[in-house]
Amino acid sequence: MKGWFDRCLDAAGIHDPRLRAAYEQCRQVNALHGKTYYLSSLLLPQDRRPHVFALYAFSRKADEFVDDLEHPDPEGLVAWGESAMLVLGKGTGITSAVDPVVTATAHTVAQFDLDLSLFADFLTAMRQDIDTTRYETFEDLRGYMWGSAAVIGLMMLPLLGPIHPAAREHAIALGEAFQLANFIRDVGEDLQRGRVYLPMQDLAQCGVTPEDLANGQITPAVRSLLQLEIRRARETFAFAQQGVALVRPESRPCLATAITLYRGILDEVEKADYQVLTRRVSVPDRTRAAVALPALGRAVLARREAASWHSATPG
Repeated sequence: MKGWFDRCLDAAGIHDPRLRAAYEQCRQVNALHGKTYYLSSLLLPQDRRPHVFALYAFSRKADEFVDDLEHPDPEGLVAWGESAMLVLGKGTGITSAVDPVVTATAHTVAQFDLDLSLFADFLTAMRQDIDTTRYETFEDLRGYMWGSAAVIGLMMLPLLGPIHPAAREHAIALGEAFQLANFIRDVGEDLQRGRVYLPMQDLAQCGVTPEDLANGQITPAVRSLLQLEIRRARETFAFAQQGVALVRPESRPCLATAITLYRGILDEVEKADYQVLTRRVSVPDRTRAAVALPALGRAVLARREAASWHSATPG
């Protein structure tokens, strides 16, 4: 009897054994490292899930070259990125010499005609992490987030099925919102890497220095800084959420669930009294289940309605 992911691969028309194995590796990367992203992806139609896993695994692999706390490998990132872009650009076939994650991603790029410049911009942002450790203003940070986060939203958009041109700006905001939540959650871990993603201008406004953050104490000034960042993130989430109605109905439960769960990171930071300097907060599994289980029902209904919606909608 076939497993559920085999059925997803069948639904996506992915039959080559080596390509199926490449997508399975991507699925495993997602399941291990991105619980919220993975759980939300399961709400998509079967034929879209392998492609979401491929995009996640591609971004995760690039990120790990510079984010691994014990063995960062910036030179490896540059070499891997250059090789990956050649594969994505030339449509290299499946060979044992090609990273399975890149193999699956190249197939996804071809299936959805994804813009290669998005991948180039993403890899540029990852390389920026090698030697850029501070951002003076929020606009400076947004410049970095274009490549590290906004382009991820734009890569995902064709998989979700946009039904209005305005979906693009909301997809950009969604990528930024997810990243802002992660920046807030990961302040302590990023300090271990020598980085501070919270804008220096915000630190100065609240009377905080990078050394204050490194001390690990949640002082009134540090609390004020994190409250400022959480307000900005919530505003970004609010704008991103307007885009849920701008993708195909069968994709909406996935998108809405991801927004709820990622926004939940901000709630957990507040519940932890803002202590993100010496610990890593996360959304509890029971909360994930409480959000995802009702969404499963909505996803099933949305898929049933999708056929009639598509038949009534040109293109």
